[in-house]
Amino acid sequence: MGEFTDKAKGKVNQAVGDAKQESDDESVRREGEKQEAKGEGQELKGKAKGVINDL
Repeated sequence: MGEFTDKAKGKVNQAVGDAKQESDDESVRREGEKQEAKGEGQELKGKAKGVINDL
């Protein structure tokens, strides 16, 4: 995946994770926390690709 794809997927996962954390169901909230963390990782991966491509 490219830099922009990783960043976009990361933003989407963070947004969905945030929404899930508003649930009344504890298991859905935990899933949301994990999904948000996954999104943060994807976004970081995209930023790293951007830095590498700039070298």
